[in-house]
Amino acid sequence: MTLFDNMTTVAIYTTITVTLLIWYGAVANPFKVGGLFLREMVFNRKYMLHFVALILILFCNKLELQIEEHLTKTYDFATFFQSIEGNFVANLQHTFENDYLTVFLAFMYVVVFQALLIASIGIYTHQRKDRRMFYAICYAIMINYAIAIPFYIFFPVNEVWYHDPQNVSFLMLNVFPDFENQYRALSGLDNCFPSLHTSISVTLAILAVRSGIKRWAWFCCICAGIIIFAIFYLGIHWLIDMCGGLLLGAFASTMGMRLSAMDLKLRRNRRSGSVTTAAKLGYLQEDAK
Repeated sequence: MTLFDNMTTVAIYTTITVTLLIWYGAVANPFKVGGLFLREMVFNRKYMLHFVALILILFCNKLELQIEEHLTKTYDFATFFQSIEGNFVANLQHTFENDYLTVFLAFMYVVVFQALLIASIGIYTHQRKDRRMFYAICYAIMINYAIAIPFYIFFPVNEVWYHDPQNVSFLMLNVFPDFENQYRALSGLDNCFPSLHTSISVTLAILAVRSGIKRWAWFCCICAGIIIFAIFYLGIHWLIDMCGGLLLGAFASTMGMRLSAMDLKLRRNRRSGSVTTAAKLGYLQEDAK
């Protein structure tokens, strides 16, 4: 069953999914949340700079793919990975393979994964005035990519289906036949370790728990588990990729929260310092009188 004809179809599905997720997670009108985002981008310089930095780090992933095109790599660590974990992915795929499950998991991998990130930004923008969780997610995603990209350049690991086509099928093609031409530009064939689908899903789940929004936390945790299962079922990632992604996601989310807390503390100190200075000036003026 073909679910995605091209990237336009993906964009339409993603837009609908993001709208529904913002409504569910923020319990607010998605268009109102969108308006709040635009207002913050225009009037809140700090918010705008963090969002721009987030977008730039995503473009770095595309730049990494261009760099790889000019590198002559004759090594691939997929053989090493398979020597450790054996036919884990092949066995899992053969055990659960089903046409309807393939459609569902492909949708989770392609659409829901990126919709979760976009919706989280909207939900955390709507959540609190100090934007603590918004800044945390910006820092965490940037850390994910900053750590993963060097691995993709200097530690190439081909996807499971490409390395072992006799035992593992690339089931994504059943749902998205033109995946290699339409979507591949966003994800290199040897960009496996660590798994960003795992690390970012785990990052979003941990941050959702830390946000205190219980319904969103439950949803993100369930989606993270499904997406992790999907990376194996679809024949894309190795078990070791997933382990690396788990560690990266836990580290990135922890550092994201810490950096956001430090940022918030600095802002409060500056405000209190300004108030204290203003008070001192007031006293001096009173004494002068």
